[in-house]
Amino acid sequence: MEMKKRALVSVSDKTGVVEFCKGLEEKGFEIISTGGTAKALKDAGLEVIGISDITGFPECLDGRVKTLHPNVHAGLLAMRSNPEHMAQLEELNINTIDIVCVNLYPFKATLERGADFAECIENIDIGGPTMIRAAAKNYQDVAVIVDPEDYGKVLEELADGGITLETKKLLQYKVFAHTAVYDSLISNYLASQLGITFPDEVTFAYKKAQDMRYGENPQQKAVFYNEQIIRKGSLSSAVQIWGKELSYNNINDANGALELLKEFGSTPAVVACKHANPCGVGTGENVFEAYMRAYNSDPVSVFGGILAINGTVDEATAIEINKIFIEIVIASAYTCQALEILESKKNIRLLQIDDITSKREKSAFDMKKVYGGLLVQQYDESLISGEDVSLLKTKAKIETTELSDGKQKTVYGLGVVTERAPTDEEIEALLFNWKVVKHTKSNAIVIGKRDRTTGIGMGQTNRIWAAQQAIAHAGGKAKGSVMASDAFFPFPDCVEECVKAGITAIIQPGGSIRDKDSVEACNKAGIAMVFVGDRHFKH
Repeated sequence: MEMKKRALVSVSDKTGVVEFCKGLEEKGFEIISTGGTAKALKDAGLEVIGISDITGFPECLDGRVKTLHPNVHAGLLAMRSNPEHMAQLEELNINTIDIVCVNLYPFKATLERGADFAECIENIDIGGPTMIRAAAKNYQDVAVIVDPEDYGKVLEELADGGITLETKKLLQYKVFAHTAVYDSLISNYLASQLGITFPDEVTFAYKKAQDMRYGENPQQKAVFYNEQIIRKGSLSSAVQIWGKELSYNNINDANGALELLKEFGSTPAVVACKHANPCGVGTGENVFEAYMRAYNSDPVSVFGGILAINGTVDEATAIEINKIFIEIVIASAYTCQALEILESKKNIRLLQIDDITSKREKSAFDMKKVYGGLLVQQYDESLISGEDVSLLKTKAKIETTELSDGKQKTVYGLGVVTERAPTDEEIEALLFNWKVVKHTKSNAIVIGKRDRTTGIGMGQTNRIWAAQQAIAHAGGKAKGSVMASDAFFPFPDCVEECVKAGITAIIQPGGSIRDKDSVEACNKAGIAMVFVGDRHFKH
Protein backbone atom coordinates (compact mmCIF):
# COMPACT_ATOMS: atom_id res chain seq x y z
CA MET A 1 0.00 0.00 0.00
CA GLU A 2 1.13 3.57 -0.61
CA MET A 3 1.74 5.41 2.65
CA LYS A 4 0.04 8.79 2.76
CA LYS A 5 1.39 11.77 4.68
CA ARG A 6 -0.89 12.11 7.69
CA ALA A 7 -1.17 14.37 10.73
CA LEU A 8 -3.28 13.55 13.76
CA VAL A 9 -4.64 16.68 15.43
CA SER A 10 -6.58 16.72 18.72
CA VAL A 11 -6.27 19.77 20.95
CA SER A 12 -8.07 21.32 23.90
CA ASP A 13 -6.25 24.63 23.33
CA LYS A 14 -7.25 25.51 19.77
CA THR A 15 -5.03 28.59 19.51
CA GLY A 16 -3.62 28.71 15.96
CA VAL A 17 -4.66 25.15 15.12
CA VAL A 18 -6.80 26.07 12.10
CA GLU A 19 -3.96 28.02 10.48
CA PHE A 20 -1.52 25.22 11.30
CA CYS A 21 -3.73 22.57 9.70
CA LYS A 22 -4.28 24.71 6.63
CA GLY A 23 -0.51 24.88 6.27
CA LEU A 24 -0.24 21.09 6.64
CA GLU A 25 -2.98 20.55 4.07
CA GLU A 26 -1.10 22.78 1.61
CA LYS A 27 1.94 20.53 2.14
CA GLY A 28 -0.09 17.48 1.13
CA PHE A 29 -0.98 16.12 4.57
CA GLU A 30 -4.26 14.42 5.32
CA ILE A 31 -5.69 15.58 8.64
CA ILE A 32 -7.05 13.07 11.15
CA SER A 33 -8.97 14.56 14.04
CA THR A 34 -11.34 13.92 16.92
CA GLY A 35 -14.42 15.45 18.55
CA GLY A 36 -14.42 19.22 18.99
CA THR A 37 -11.16 19.69 17.10
CA ALA A 38 -12.57 17.90 14.04
CA LYS A 39 -15.64 20.15 14.14
CA ALA A 40 -13.55 23.32 14.41
CA LEU A 41 -11.41 22.27 11.44
CA LYS A 42 -14.42 21.30 9.30
CA ASP A 43 -16.13 24.59 10.14
CA ALA A 44 -13.01 26.33 8.83
CA GLY A 45 -13.34 24.50 5.51
CA LEU A 46 -10.68 21.82 6.02
CA GLU A 47 -11.09 18.22 4.94
CA VAL A 48 -10.89 16.00 8.01
CA ILE A 49 -10.75 12.24 8.45
CA GLY A 50 -12.62 11.26 11.62
CA ILE A 51 -10.74 9.09 14.09
CA SER A 52 -13.42 6.39 13.80
CA ASP A 53 -12.63 6.10 10.07
CA ILE A 54 -9.06 5.20 11.07
CA THR A 55 -9.86 2.83 13.91
CA GLY A 56 -12.98 1.30 12.37
CA PHE A 57 -14.50 1.67 15.81
CA PRO A 58 -16.80 4.38 17.16
CA GLU A 59 -15.73 6.76 19.92
CA CYS A 60 -17.28 5.40 23.12
CA LEU A 61 -17.67 5.87 26.86
CA ASP A 62 -18.38 9.60 26.49
CA GLY A 63 -15.17 10.03 24.50
CA ARG A 64 -12.96 8.27 27.04
CA VAL A 65 -11.96 5.80 24.31
CA LYS A 66 -11.30 7.07 20.82
CA THR A 67 -7.58 6.97 19.94
CA LEU A 68 -6.55 3.94 22.02
CA HIS A 69 -6.34 1.58 19.04
CA PRO A 70 -3.59 -0.32 17.10
CA ASN A 71 -4.49 1.53 13.89
CA VAL A 72 -3.37 4.71 15.62
CA HIS A 73 -0.48 3.51 17.74
CA ALA A 74 1.05 1.19 15.13
CA GLY A 75 1.06 4.18 12.76
CA LEU A 76 2.87 6.19 15.41
CA LEU A 77 5.38 3.61 16.65
CA ALA A 78 6.43 1.90 13.43
CA MET A 79 10.07 2.61 12.70
CA ARG A 80 10.33 3.55 9.03
CA SER A 81 13.90 2.22 8.87
CA ASN A 82 12.79 -1.24 10.09
CA PRO A 83 11.64 -3.40 7.14
CA GLU A 84 9.76 -5.78 9.45
CA HIS A 85 7.76 -2.93 10.97
CA MET A 86 6.82 -1.57 7.56
CA ALA A 87 5.92 -5.05 6.29
CA GLN A 88 3.59 -5.50 9.26
CA LEU A 89 1.87 -2.19 8.54
CA GLU A 90 1.40 -3.33 4.92
CA GLU A 91 -0.02 -6.65 6.07
CA LEU A 92 -2.39 -4.98 8.56
CA ASN A 93 -3.34 -2.19 6.14
CA ILE A 94 -2.26 0.51 8.60
CA ASN A 95 -1.00 3.89 7.41
CA THR A 96 1.81 5.74 9.15
CA ILE A 97 1.14 8.97 11.07
CA ASP A 98 3.92 11.50 10.55
CA ILE A 99 2.83 14.45 12.68
CA VAL A 100 0.94 14.48 15.96
CA CYS A 101 -0.48 17.74 17.27
CA VAL A 102 -2.03 17.22 20.69
CA ASN A 103 -2.43 19.18 23.88
CA LEU A 104 -4.08 17.66 26.87
CA TYR A 105 -7.34 18.00 28.76
CA PRO A 106 -7.14 21.20 30.85
CA PHE A 107 -6.51 19.58 34.23
CA LYS A 108 -4.69 22.66 35.57
CA ALA A 109 -7.51 25.03 34.57
CA THR A 110 -10.01 22.65 36.17
CA LEU A 111 -8.09 22.79 39.46
CA GLU A 112 -7.75 26.57 39.33
CA ARG A 113 -11.49 27.12 39.08
CA GLY A 114 -12.11 24.94 42.11
CA ALA A 115 -13.91 22.05 40.42
CA ASP A 116 -15.04 19.11 42.54
CA PHE A 117 -13.22 15.78 42.70
CA ALA A 118 -15.37 14.05 40.05
CA GLU A 119 -14.81 16.81 37.49
CA CYS A 120 -11.08 16.92 38.19
CA ILE A 121 -10.83 13.17 37.61
CA GLU A 122 -12.80 13.45 34.37
CA ASN A 123 -10.25 16.01 33.16
CA ILE A 124 -7.36 13.58 33.46
CA ASP A 125 -6.36 12.87 29.86
CA ILE A 126 -5.55 9.27 28.95
CA GLY A 127 -5.49 9.01 25.16
CA GLY A 128 -3.58 12.27 24.69
CA PRO A 129 -0.55 11.43 26.86
CA THR A 130 -0.46 7.94 25.36
CA MET A 131 -0.32 9.30 21.81
CA ILE A 132 2.26 11.98 22.39
CA ARG A 133 4.52 9.67 24.38
CA ALA A 134 4.30 7.05 21.62
CA ALA A 135 5.08 9.66 18.96
CA ALA A 136 7.95 11.08 21.02
CA LYS A 137 9.46 7.63 21.47
CA ASN A 138 9.52 7.34 17.68
CA TYR A 139 10.90 10.87 17.34
CA GLN A 140 13.10 10.12 14.32
CA ASP A 141 10.01 9.40 12.20
CA VAL A 142 7.24 11.39 13.90
CA ALA A 143 7.13 15.08 14.79
CA VAL A 144 4.96 15.67 17.86
CA ILE A 145 3.78 19.14 18.83
CA VAL A 146 2.31 19.99 22.24
CA ASP A 147 3.01 23.73 22.24
CA PRO A 148 1.19 26.04 19.78
CA GLU A 149 4.35 28.20 19.77
CA ASP A 150 6.00 25.47 17.63
CA TYR A 151 3.44 25.48 14.80
CA GLY A 152 5.29 28.16 12.83
CA LYS A 153 8.69 26.46 13.13
CA VAL A 154 7.28 23.12 11.91
CA LEU A 155 5.60 24.71 8.89
CA GLU A 156 8.76 26.64 8.01
CA GLU A 157 10.89 23.50 8.04
CA LEU A 158 8.31 21.54 6.03
CA ALA A 159 8.49 24.27 3.39
CA ASP A 160 12.29 24.02 3.45
CA GLY A 161 12.49 20.29 2.73
CA GLY A 162 11.32 18.62 5.93
CA ILE A 163 11.41 18.76 9.72
CA THR A 164 15.00 18.40 10.91
CA LEU A 165 16.12 15.72 13.34
CA GLU A 166 17.29 18.45 15.71
CA THR A 167 13.79 19.95 15.81
CA LYS A 168 12.23 16.51 16.28
CA LYS A 169 14.49 15.91 19.29
CA LEU A 170 13.48 19.26 20.75
CA LEU A 171 9.81 18.41 20.24
CA GLN A 172 10.42 15.01 21.85
CA TYR A 173 11.90 16.69 24.92
CA LYS A 174 8.96 19.06 25.19
CA VAL A 175 6.54 16.12 25.22
CA PHE A 176 8.14 14.40 28.19
CA ALA A 177 8.57 17.70 30.05
CA HIS A 178 4.88 18.42 29.39
CA THR A 179 3.62 15.03 30.58
CA ALA A 180 5.90 15.17 33.64
CA VAL A 181 4.31 18.46 34.71
CA TYR A 182 0.83 17.15 33.90
CA ASP A 183 1.31 14.01 35.99
CA SER A 184 2.87 16.06 38.80
CA LEU A 185 -0.24 18.24 39.04
CA ILE A 186 -2.43 15.15 39.15
CA SER A 187 -0.38 13.23 41.72
CA ASN A 188 -0.04 16.23 44.03
CA TYR A 189 -3.78 16.92 43.78
CA LEU A 190 -4.57 13.32 44.69
CA ALA A 191 -2.10 13.41 47.58
CA SER A 192 -3.84 16.52 48.94
CA GLN A 193 -7.23 14.82 48.63
CA LEU A 194 -5.91 11.90 50.68
CA GLY A 195 -4.24 14.12 53.26
CA ILE A 196 -0.76 12.79 52.39
CA THR A 197 1.63 15.48 53.59
CA PHE A 198 5.00 14.01 52.67
CA PRO A 199 4.69 11.37 49.89
CA ASP A 200 7.34 8.67 49.47
CA GLU A 201 7.89 9.95 45.93
CA VAL A 202 7.22 13.53 44.90
CA THR A 203 7.53 15.84 41.92
CA PHE A 204 6.81 19.56 41.66
CA ALA A 205 5.52 21.45 38.64
CA TYR A 206 6.96 24.85 37.75
CA LYS A 207 6.87 27.13 34.71
CA LYS A 208 9.59 29.57 33.70
CA ALA A 209 8.58 33.13 34.55
CA GLN A 210 11.75 34.90 33.46
CA ASP A 211 15.40 34.50 32.63
CA MET A 212 17.62 36.67 34.77
CA ARG A 213 20.72 38.62 33.91
CA TYR A 214 22.55 36.71 36.65
CA GLY A 215 22.06 35.10 40.07
CA GLU A 216 23.29 36.22 43.47
CA ASN A 217 26.52 37.30 41.78
CA PRO A 218 27.29 38.24 38.15
CA GLN A 219 29.17 34.98 37.49
CA GLN A 220 26.08 32.88 38.28
CA LYS A 221 23.32 32.20 35.74
CA ALA A 222 19.77 32.19 37.10
CA VAL A 223 16.08 31.88 36.23
CA PHE A 224 12.80 32.37 38.10
CA TYR A 225 10.12 29.68 37.96
CA ASN A 226 6.51 30.11 39.07
CA GLU A 227 4.49 27.28 40.51
CA GLN A 228 2.01 26.05 37.91
CA ILE A 229 -0.88 26.95 40.21
CA ILE A 230 -0.30 30.59 41.12
CA ARG A 231 -0.55 31.25 44.86
CA LYS A 232 -2.61 34.24 45.99
CA GLY A 233 -0.64 37.06 47.55
CA SER A 234 2.68 35.72 46.26
CA LEU A 235 5.32 37.31 44.05
CA SER A 236 4.11 35.00 41.28
CA SER A 237 0.81 36.90 41.28
CA ALA A 238 2.46 40.33 41.30
CA VAL A 239 1.98 42.75 38.42
CA GLN A 240 5.01 44.92 37.73
CA ILE A 241 3.83 48.38 36.77
CA TRP A 242 7.16 50.21 36.57
CA GLY A 243 10.88 49.59 36.27
CA LYS A 244 13.31 47.05 34.89
CA GLU A 245 13.06 43.31 35.51
CA LEU A 246 13.58 41.99 39.00
CA SER A 247 16.88 40.31 39.77
CA TYR A 248 17.51 37.06 41.64
CA ASN A 249 18.32 38.94 44.84
CA ASN A 250 15.34 41.25 44.38
CA ILE A 251 12.94 38.31 44.30
CA ASN A 252 14.54 36.57 47.26
CA ASP A 253 14.54 39.75 49.35
CA ALA A 254 11.02 40.71 48.32
CA ASN A 255 9.72 37.31 49.33
CA GLY A 256 11.16 37.78 52.82
CA ALA A 257 9.42 41.14 53.12
CA LEU A 258 6.10 39.70 51.97
CA GLU A 259 6.27 36.78 54.41
CA LEU A 260 6.61 39.17 57.35
CA LEU A 261 4.04 41.65 56.03
CA LYS A 262 1.35 38.95 56.08
CA GLU A 263 1.69 38.64 59.87
CA PHE A 264 -0.01 42.03 60.28
CA GLY A 265 -3.22 41.18 58.43
CA SER A 266 -5.16 44.30 57.46
CA THR A 267 -3.45 46.58 60.00
CA PRO A 268 -1.58 49.21 57.92
CA ALA A 269 2.01 47.97 57.94
CA VAL A 270 5.28 48.61 56.14
CA VAL A 271 8.22 46.21 56.09
CA ALA A 272 11.61 47.46 54.94
CA CYS A 273 13.84 44.55 53.95
CA LYS A 274 17.50 44.13 53.01
CA HIS A 275 19.18 40.85 52.06
CA ALA A 276 16.01 38.90 53.00
CA ASN A 277 16.07 40.34 56.54
CA PRO A 278 13.79 43.04 57.93
CA CYS A 279 15.66 46.27 58.71
CA GLY A 280 12.65 48.32 59.78
CA VAL A 281 9.01 47.52 60.45
CA GLY A 282 6.17 49.86 61.38
CA THR A 283 2.40 49.89 61.76
CA GLY A 284 0.05 52.82 62.08
CA GLU A 285 -3.38 54.27 61.51
CA ASN A 286 -2.50 54.60 57.82
CA VAL A 287 0.24 53.70 55.33
CA PHE A 288 2.05 57.02 55.73
CA GLU A 289 2.33 56.63 59.50
CA ALA A 290 3.46 53.01 59.13
CA TYR A 291 6.10 53.98 56.56
CA MET A 292 7.57 56.74 58.69
CA ARG A 293 7.90 54.36 61.64
CA ALA A 294 9.52 51.67 59.50
CA TYR A 295 11.91 54.20 57.93
CA ASN A 296 12.90 55.76 61.24
CA SER A 297 13.60 52.30 62.67
CA ASP A 298 16.80 52.21 60.61
CA PRO A 299 17.18 55.05 58.07
CA VAL A 300 20.66 53.80 57.15
CA SER A 301 19.90 50.18 56.25
CA VAL A 302 16.68 50.96 54.37
CA PHE A 303 18.74 52.71 51.66
CA GLY A 304 18.68 50.44 48.59
CA GLY A 305 16.17 48.15 50.25
CA ILE A 306 12.72 46.78 49.50
CA LEU A 307 9.41 48.05 50.87
CA ALA A 308 6.36 45.82 51.29
CA ILE A 309 3.15 47.71 52.05
CA ASN A 310 -0.25 46.16 52.74
CA GLY A 311 -2.27 49.17 51.61
CA THR A 312 -2.47 51.96 49.06
CA VAL A 313 0.59 54.15 48.57
CA ASP A 314 -0.62 57.74 48.54
CA GLU A 315 1.01 61.00 47.47
CA ALA A 316 2.46 61.85 50.89
CA THR A 317 4.03 58.40 51.29
CA ALA A 318 5.44 58.49 47.74
CA ILE A 319 7.11 61.83 48.42
CA GLU A 320 8.85 60.38 51.48
CA ILE A 321 9.89 57.20 49.65
CA ASN A 322 11.41 59.26 46.86
CA LYS A 323 13.72 61.04 49.28
CA ILE A 324 15.98 57.96 49.33
CA PHE A 325 16.99 55.22 46.92
CA ILE A 326 14.61 52.26 47.14
CA GLU A 327 15.01 49.21 44.87
CA ILE A 328 11.42 47.94 44.98
CA VAL A 329 8.04 48.94 46.36
CA ILE A 330 5.40 46.22 46.63
CA ALA A 331 1.92 47.38 47.57
CA SER A 332 -1.72 46.43 47.18
CA ALA A 333 -2.36 49.68 45.23
CA TYR A 334 -1.05 53.13 44.32
CA THR A 335 -2.87 56.40 43.77
CA CYS A 336 -2.32 58.12 40.42
CA GLN A 337 -0.40 60.91 42.17
CA ALA A 338 1.84 58.39 43.95
CA LEU A 339 2.66 56.63 40.67
CA GLU A 340 3.54 59.92 39.00
CA ILE A 341 5.95 60.74 41.83
CA LEU A 342 7.55 57.29 42.12
CA GLU A 343 7.92 56.85 38.36
CA SER A 344 10.07 59.96 38.26
CA LYS A 345 12.92 57.66 39.38
CA LYS A 346 13.87 55.29 36.57
CA ASN A 347 15.66 52.74 38.78
CA ILE A 348 12.80 51.98 41.14
CA ARG A 349 10.60 48.94 40.51
CA LEU A 350 6.91 49.10 41.42
CA LEU A 351 4.89 45.93 41.96
CA GLN A 352 1.22 45.55 42.75
CA ILE A 353 -0.33 42.55 44.49
CA ASP A 354 -4.07 43.10 44.89
CA ASP A 355 -4.46 40.32 47.45
CA ILE A 356 -1.20 41.07 49.28
CA THR A 357 -2.69 40.18 52.69
CA SER A 358 -3.75 36.68 51.58
CA LYS A 359 -2.48 34.04 53.95
CA ARG A 360 -0.46 31.08 52.73
CA GLU A 361 -2.40 28.08 51.53
CA LYS A 362 -2.15 25.10 53.87
CA SER A 363 -0.85 22.94 51.01
CA ALA A 364 2.24 25.15 50.58
CA PHE A 365 5.63 23.97 51.83
CA ASP A 366 8.93 25.59 52.63
CA MET A 367 11.64 23.99 50.48
CA LYS A 368 15.40 24.35 50.38
CA LYS A 369 17.58 22.69 47.77
CA VAL A 370 20.76 21.05 48.97
CA TYR A 371 23.26 19.40 46.68
CA GLY A 372 21.84 15.96 45.90
CA GLY A 373 18.61 16.44 47.80
CA LEU A 374 15.69 18.60 48.84
CA LEU A 375 14.68 19.69 52.33
CA VAL A 376 10.91 20.08 52.68
CA GLN A 377 9.09 21.29 55.77
CA GLN A 378 5.80 22.84 56.74
CA TYR A 379 5.90 26.62 57.04
CA ASP A 380 6.34 28.04 60.53
CA GLU A 381 2.74 29.07 61.19
CA SER A 382 3.11 29.28 64.98
CA LEU A 383 2.46 32.70 66.45
CA ILE A 384 0.85 34.09 69.60
CA SER A 385 -2.63 35.37 68.83
CA GLY A 386 -6.17 35.31 70.14
CA GLU A 387 -6.52 33.34 73.37
CA ASP A 388 -2.75 32.75 73.49
CA VAL A 389 -2.23 36.39 74.45
CA SER A 390 -3.33 35.47 77.98
CA LEU A 391 -0.01 33.60 78.20
CA LEU A 392 1.73 36.95 78.43
CA LYS A 393 -0.28 37.80 81.55
CA THR A 394 -0.33 34.40 83.28
CA LYS A 395 2.27 33.40 85.84
CA ALA A 396 4.22 30.37 84.67
CA LYS A 397 4.35 27.21 86.78
CA ILE A 398 7.76 26.87 88.36
CA GLU A 399 8.94 23.48 89.64
CA THR A 400 12.07 23.07 91.73
CA THR A 401 13.50 19.60 92.34
CA GLU A 402 16.52 18.52 94.34
CA LEU A 403 19.13 16.51 92.46
CA SER A 404 21.15 13.61 93.87
CA ASP A 405 24.20 15.84 94.33
CA GLY A 406 22.21 18.22 96.49
CA LYS A 407 21.87 20.91 93.82
CA GLN A 408 18.45 22.24 92.82
CA LYS A 409 16.98 22.16 89.31
CA THR A 410 14.35 24.76 88.39
CA VAL A 411 12.02 24.13 85.45
CA TYR A 412 9.84 26.95 84.14
CA GLY A 413 6.55 26.48 82.35
CA LEU A 414 5.07 28.89 79.81
CA GLY A 415 3.92 32.35 80.77
CA VAL A 416 5.36 35.11 82.94
CA VAL A 417 8.48 33.76 84.64
CA THR A 418 9.57 36.95 86.44
CA GLU A 419 8.25 38.68 89.54
CA ARG A 420 6.96 41.52 87.39
CA ALA A 421 4.44 40.84 84.64
CA PRO A 422 4.52 42.96 81.48
CA THR A 423 2.15 45.92 81.25
CA ASP A 424 -0.55 46.03 78.58
CA GLU A 425 1.59 48.35 76.47
CA GLU A 426 4.59 46.03 76.87
CA ILE A 427 2.43 43.07 75.84
CA GLU A 428 1.49 44.87 72.61
CA ALA A 429 5.16 45.59 72.00
CA LEU A 430 6.19 42.00 72.76
CA LEU A 431 3.61 40.64 70.29
CA PHE A 432 4.70 43.08 67.58
CA ASN A 433 8.39 42.26 67.88
CA TRP A 434 7.73 38.52 68.21
CA LYS A 435 6.21 38.68 64.70
CA VAL A 436 9.33 40.38 63.38
CA VAL A 437 11.89 38.06 65.00
CA LYS A 438 10.05 35.08 63.50
CA HIS A 439 11.08 36.34 60.04
CA THR A 440 14.64 37.37 60.91
CA LYS A 441 17.60 35.13 60.16
CA SER A 442 19.01 33.30 63.21
CA ASN A 443 20.50 33.98 65.62
CA ALA A 444 18.04 36.84 65.83
CA ILE A 445 17.18 39.54 68.36
CA VAL A 446 14.61 42.27 67.68
CA ILE A 447 13.92 45.21 69.96
CA GLY A 448 11.15 47.73 69.51
CA LYS A 449 7.90 49.32 70.65
CA ARG A 450 4.28 48.30 70.06
CA ASP A 451 4.19 49.78 66.55
CA ARG A 452 7.80 49.81 65.33
CA THR A 453 11.16 48.13 65.55
CA THR A 454 14.01 50.12 67.02
CA GLY A 455 16.89 47.70 66.42
CA ILE A 456 17.41 44.34 64.73
CA GLY A 457 20.30 41.92 65.14
CA MET A 458 20.34 39.00 62.73
CA GLY A 459 22.37 36.12 61.37
CA GLN A 460 24.89 36.00 64.20
CA THR A 461 26.75 32.90 65.30
CA ASN A 462 25.95 33.57 68.94
CA ARG A 463 23.02 35.22 70.69
CA ILE A 464 24.93 37.87 72.61
CA TRP A 465 26.30 39.32 69.38
CA ALA A 466 22.77 39.50 67.96
CA ALA A 467 21.60 41.30 71.11
CA GLN A 468 24.52 43.72 71.03
CA GLN A 469 23.94 44.39 67.33
CA ALA A 470 20.24 45.13 67.84
CA ILE A 471 20.96 47.45 70.75
CA ALA A 472 23.73 49.23 68.86
CA HIS A 473 21.42 49.82 65.89
CA ALA A 474 18.74 51.20 68.18
CA GLY A 475 21.07 53.59 69.99
CA GLY A 476 19.05 55.84 72.31
CA LYS A 477 15.79 54.33 71.01
CA ALA A 478 16.57 51.11 72.89
CA LYS A 479 15.52 52.70 76.18
CA GLY A 480 11.91 51.76 76.88
CA SER A 481 11.88 49.15 74.11
CA VAL A 482 11.15 45.44 74.55
CA MET A 483 13.21 42.53 73.26
CA ALA A 484 12.22 39.40 71.28
CA SER A 485 14.61 36.46 70.89
CA ASP A 486 13.99 33.69 68.35
CA ALA A 487 15.46 31.06 70.73
CA PHE A 488 16.32 30.73 74.39
CA PHE A 489 19.09 32.57 76.21
CA PRO A 490 21.90 30.11 77.01
CA PHE A 491 23.39 32.60 79.48
CA PRO A 492 22.19 35.72 81.35
CA ASP A 493 24.48 37.95 79.26
CA CYS A 494 21.63 39.04 76.93
CA VAL A 495 19.62 40.19 79.95
CA GLU A 496 22.65 42.08 81.23
CA GLU A 497 22.81 43.95 77.89
CA CYS A 498 19.08 44.72 78.21
CA VAL A 499 19.66 46.23 81.64
CA LYS A 500 22.38 48.54 80.32
CA ALA A 501 20.20 49.60 77.34
CA GLY A 502 17.04 50.28 79.36
CA ILE A 503 14.94 47.50 77.82
CA THR A 504 11.87 46.80 79.96
CA ALA A 505 10.47 43.41 78.87
CA ILE A 506 11.59 40.27 77.07
CA ILE A 507 9.79 37.53 75.11
CA GLN A 508 11.63 34.28 74.35
CA PRO A 509 10.87 30.55 74.02
CA GLY A 510 12.62 29.47 77.24
CA GLY A 511 13.96 25.97 77.72
CA SER A 512 17.63 26.54 78.54
CA ILE A 513 19.21 24.62 81.43
CA ARG A 514 20.30 28.06 82.66
CA ASP A 515 16.87 29.74 82.44
CA LYS A 516 17.05 30.46 86.18
CA ASP A 517 20.11 32.68 85.68
CA SER A 518 18.28 34.84 83.12
CA VAL A 519 15.13 35.01 85.25
CA GLU A 520 17.09 36.10 88.32
CA ALA A 521 18.91 38.77 86.30
CA CYS A 522 15.55 40.11 85.09
CA ASN A 523 14.12 40.12 88.61
CA LYS A 524 17.13 42.01 89.92
CA ALA A 525 16.64 44.71 87.23
CA GLY A 526 12.82 44.79 87.30
CA ILE A 527 12.52 43.50 83.73
CA ALA A 528 9.45 41.42 82.83
CA MET A 529 10.11 38.20 80.92
CA VAL A 530 7.72 35.75 79.26
CA PHE A 531 8.41 32.21 78.02
CA VAL A 532 6.23 31.18 75.06
CA GLY A 533 7.65 27.78 74.07
CA ASP A 534 7.90 27.82 70.29
CA ARG A 535 11.24 28.93 68.87
CA HIS A 536 11.57 30.55 65.45
CA PHE A 537 14.90 29.54 63.94
CA LYS A 538 15.19 30.78 60.35
CA HIS A 539 18.18 29.77 58.23
